[in-house]
Amino acid sequence: MAKQVETPEWAQVAEAFEASGLTQREFALARGLRLSTLQSCVYRSRRAATARGEPVRLLPVQVATAPPATEPVLEVATASGARVRFAVGTDVAYVARLVAALGR
Repeated sequence: MAKQVETPEWAQVAEAFEASGLTQREFALARGLRLSTLQSCVYRSRRAATARGEPVRLLPVQVATAPPATEPVLEVATASGARVRFAVGTDVAYVARLVAALGR
């Protein structure tokens, strides 16, 4: 049976998830939580942050139909099937944050 999350604990669960870099499904499975419970914690945390006036977290994205043929490219495929291409040398931390965000 999946673990229940008490009301005071939901913010800590959401914060741990945001820092983990895992997908919601992976995080819930690792922590013994129901996916819907984790999703609720994350939703409430993000809604509370917005209500406090904290800025919405967005990552810059540039959409292109195909990379230039002369530029070496790194392609990342997520478990959900999304594919993202980056120029070789793109900041690894940026790639990690974007792929983690796509996994949510």
